[in-house]
Amino acid sequence: MKILYLCHRIPYPPNKGDKIRSFNEVRYLAARHELDLLCLADDPGDLKYRAELEKICRRVEVFPLDPTRAKVRGLLSLAKGNSLSAGYFHQRDMQQCCDRLLQEGDYDAVLCFSSTMAEYLFRAAPQKKSPRRVMDFCDVDSDKWLQYAAESRIPLTWLYRLENRRLADYERGIYRAFDHSVLISEAEALLFRGICPEARDIAVIPNGVDYDYFSPERESTRVLSVDTPNLVFTGAMDYHVNVDGVCWFCREIWPLLKKDFPPLRFTIVGSKPTPAVLALAKLDGVAVTGFVDDVRPYYRDADVCVIPLRLGRGVQNKVLEALAMGKAAVATAKANAGIQAEDGTHLRLADSPRDFAAAVATLLRDPSQRQTLGGNARRFVTERYDWATNMEKLEKLLMTV
Repeated sequence: MKILYLCHRIPYPPNKGDKIRSFNEVRYLAARHELDLLCLADDPGDLKYRAELEKICRRVEVFPLDPTRAKVRGLLSLAKGNSLSAGYFHQRDMQQCCDRLLQEGDYDAVLCFSSTMAEYLFRAAPQKKSPRRVMDFCDVDSDKWLQYAAESRIPLTWLYRLENRRLADYERGIYRAFDHSVLISEAEALLFRGICPEARDIAVIPNGVDYDYFSPERESTRVLSVDTPNLVFTGAMDYHVNVDGVCWFCREIWPLLKKDFPPLRFTIVGSKPTPAVLALAKLDGVAVTGFVDDVRPYYRDADVCVIPLRLGRGVQNKVLEALAMGKAAVATAKANAGIQAEDGTHLRLADSPRDFAAAVATLLRDPSQRQTLGGNARRFVTERYDWATNMEKLEKLLMTV
């Protein structure tokens, strides 16, 4: 089968949410079919990774995305009555390449990763052959704008609410125009049906986790002090959902924990920390690492992993990774919504600052409970979140008319 894969960010390195999913899709499909990859790169430093993708794909085309120009395109799109997001990620050079490949490539299927990639098919030149169209929405992006609006002030809240409505219209149009639509969890599928009631045949394909790579049995040099209890959060620290989560944790929960555990340390691990995140390092016991080559030693050294997310949905890879490492974790219900781990069996769930602090404190005081939770957690992800099993479902969709 010949597949054209369109992606809004270069799917390498697989070190954060969307890149982890897109890379595993590309790797699985390219090993079994002829796959051509077209993608954008919003970080100039990512352009060097094209060579890594060329090792597995038949063809790779990467187009640099300038964020300033992209914002202008997005606002112009919004002014014309369209989606800001679709305009932001649409570039003429990538469209021209897409048109040429669709004319010459004789593809059996086109897989779009994220709703904004549909624009390249909507604007494509007429083709002799119409390949099957599959959209991996991952999450319902329009709902994220509604969440952003709730956390913002005028005039941004007006802008975000407008984009919520525009993007929801766009997502409905995608569902009608594509042969298959994919979402990352049952929770996201239910949310999508709320904005598109006709969507009865959505495919739910969860993420996976590389549980051989994220294994507690792999040895590594210790990176956190053995003399103090340690909490760890991992994630891309320029992502608004993560920034909001760690700021809320440090503002509302951290003081409660430090009162009972004065030596406690909290380490925030992840690339591109924003000024708001960097400022958290001024708090007693809080450290911000920035980019690290390998997050596993931090997971391994953590007594408890915390995932205090108030925004976002979908499948949170940071939860899967912590559970795969056999760690005791405390998360909000929102962070667990796409994973559906069981409270008290695989992890602890808490949403208020006092409940979250109490759950962490209980685990810090009880090593046996941490060990039991961690063992259950690893078994849960190895049974439910296997990449090969989940990607086989995607492959079948691509082959189905």
